[in-house]
Amino acid sequence: MSNIVEEFNEYREKMNDAILEDNNKIIKRIFNLDTNAFAEGALDKKTKELLGLVASTVLRCDDCVKYHLEASHKAGLSKQEVVEALSIATLVGGTIVIPHLRRAYEYWDAVEKQA
Repeated sequence: MSNIVEEFNEYREKMNDAILEDNNKIIKRIFNLDTNAFAEGALDKKTKELLGLVASTVLRCDDCVKYHLEASHKAGLSKQEVVEALSIATLVGGTIVIPHLRRAYEYWDAVEKQA
């Protein structure tokens, strides 16, 4: 059975390296902004990761959802906290989000098993 967490992270790292290798100033600034936006600030990292997870789910970005699920786990969020955030995302996003919710559950389980 494949390890979906490892596969995702390897692909993400490989493609981010390829993108950044082109040395495009705008893309590099966007990557930097994204990194800094999720640093501790007035909102703690856990809250920011949950906000990112909800926005990513509503926007139906599976790669983004995976990233924020793993970052949420690393930040120490519990499954109960993540599921509550996903429930808000499903409420806001509507039933079209349900397939992404299924994949989010699958990925969270894989992240927990890998930890």
